[in-house]
Amino acid sequence: MGFRWKISEDQELDKGKSYMFIANHTSMIDIMLMLVSIKTNPFVFVGKKELAKIPLFGYFYKRTCILVDRSSAKSRQAVFMRAQRRLESGLSICIFPEGKVPEEFIVLDEFKDGAFRLAINHQIPIVPLTFLDNKKRFSYTFFSGGPGMLRVHMHKFINTIGLNIKDTKIINETSREIILSKLEYKGNNH
Repeated sequence: MGFRWKISEDQELDKGKSYMFIANHTSMIDIMLMLVSIKTNPFVFVGKKELAKIPLFGYFYKRTCILVDRSSAKSRQAVFMRAQRRLESGLSICIFPEGKVPEEFIVLDEFKDGAFRLAINHQIPIVPLTFLDNKKRFSYTFFSGGPGMLRVHMHKFINTIGLNIKDTKIINETSREIILSKLEYKGNNH
């Protein structure tokens, strides 16, 4: 598709350790770029159930993701149980905490709490990643974008050891601010 990528890291992943990967959700290419960015630690996505209806893509999606029906409290609760089994088997989890790709004019939407509650419950580090060019290169607006560089910045991990559920909002806001500040700065000195 004419994309190249450049990944910079503030901290390296420990192979075999479980993490909660989060990133801004801006494009149809986000999932592929996440797969390229995290090579050493196998992970599973948590994603919305509706995407499983897409022909061909949906077939693979529902076999490789933990699906959530966001309109169902029971489904959201079941995600925690399935994620726990995956974490116990040594996998990591990836969630795009915005829960959707926001409108073109929104730099970074508000984050939902699920990723942060999971990370706190399992006492695993949160790894914020900023996708700097995805919206510009491959947005949801037809006939926009084009080939070029996709930059990813992996930020310093956020430790959750010793935190409890009442710390969820603080970790949510801290994570969002880390990604937002990089997007606003545009990551030019990357």
